[in-house]
Amino acid sequence: MKYSISKKSASVLGRRLMEGITWKKVAFIMAGAAVCSFGIHNIHQRTGITEGGVIGLMLLLENWLGVSPSAITPMLDIFCYFLAFRLLGGSFLRLSAVSTLSVSLFYKIWELFPPMLPNLSAYSLAAAIVGGVFVGTGVGIIVRQGGSSGGDDALALTISHITHWRLSIAYLFTDFTVLGLSLTYLPLGRIVYSLVTVTISSFLIDRIQKKC
Repeated sequence: MKYSISKKSASVLGRRLMEGITWKKVAFIMAGAAVCSFGIHNIHQRTGITEGGVIGLMLLLENWLGVSPSAITPMLDIFCYFLAFRLLGGSFLRLSAVSTLSVSLFYKIWELFPPMLPNLSAYSLAAAIVGGVFVGTGVGIIVRQGGSSGGDDALALTISHITHWRLSIAYLFTDFTVLGLSLTYLPLGRIVYSLVTVTISSFLIDRIQKKC
């Protein structure tokens, strides 16, 4: 009898954990994670283009306070996910867990191979444009499925939900704010290219979420 009750409880728990998650959504999320992480690994990391949002804020706090990114990033992500969970519900959190794990998985995969794209370090504008397309397309696919690839997306979705702004405007608000503060330690030239890439990625995310 006790075994039957435990089995039933486990079945109910499993259904609750999988609520809102389908294999189709998981497949699309993994595809988006592959595209996004591919662009960041092969373009952003190689060319030194910085980010806005949570990633840029992490770099900013590291520069201002000297705190390790390994300590800052989880705290910022947890805070952003907490805000999003309160407004967007448990289904969002479950899908975000799938997408976050998928992004980490594909990062590991890309790191096993040599760079797959030409080095665009000498062509900063091209790197900003192509990188923005990769990130915008990949994250757009993930957000379209109801998840997020990290704290950046959770924060933008929360701001969009509260203010009723278009998602692209919410992304640009966080990105421009962080990049503006980043002028305290980064040269203007680098910030300009970062503005290009976050503008492209923000509008692509918004368009894919709304139109696809």
